[in-house]
Amino acid sequence: MASSALITGGTGGLGVAVTQAFLDGGWRVVVPVFDEAERERLPSHERLVLEPADLFDPASASAVTALAAGDDTAPLRAVVNLVGGFAAGGRVHETPVEDFEAQLRLNLRPAYLVCHAAIGHLLAGEDGGAIVCVSSRAALEPFSAAAGYIVAKAAVLAFVDVLHAEYGADGIRANAILPSVIDTPDNRRAMPGADHGRWVAPAQIAAVVRFLCEDGSGIVGGAHVPVYGRA
Repeated sequence: MASSALITGGTGGLGVAVTQAFLDGGWRVVVPVFDEAERERLPSHERLVLEPADLFDPASASAVTALAAGDDTAPLRAVVNLVGGFAAGGRVHETPVEDFEAQLRLNLRPAYLVCHAAIGHLLAGEDGGAIVCVSSRAALEPFSAAAGYIVAKAAVLAFVDVLHAEYGADGIRANAILPSVIDTPDNRRAMPGADHGRWVAPAQIAAVVRFLCEDGSGIVGGAHVPVYGRA
């Protein structure tokens, strides 16, 4: 039987590769879309569902999750939380609390709301399922002038640990990946003088994400997986 995956941020620089990896693996994939222009980033596919949603709104997050879980021929088995973002500024004494809080909201609220909506569906299934969230190498190796981002990504790790503690015995495996610098067009534009050859391709990270959601990784839960490559 086929399985369904809900991939938030599935039209982003990493998300397109993750979505394609799951489609290549035979999954039915549901990707929430906030801006209609995002649809152009993914080619049409018979097992791809692009559904309008605002993942900062509890009702909308619940509705798109219900859609992902609504196909009896492909039960929901994977939730991949890729929504997030980076912002840098000054050091703590130079950063308004509003900027700090904005990073917490961006990197945590969608993941929490989607997990809140999805876990009941995963518990109702016979085999549990998998949740993958995206943290950052910066959560373990902080640098200056990005307190909101770094604290938010550290909180993502704590959230994954909570999910593992609460639902691991129910067969729901929660894991986090920790990228360093991903080789995306946006990052190349932002850092034109960097050694791009050391960066990690989105497809390489996507393969790890899919592995963490498939049966072959059934003994992996509560892990913080570095996907640094040589970056």
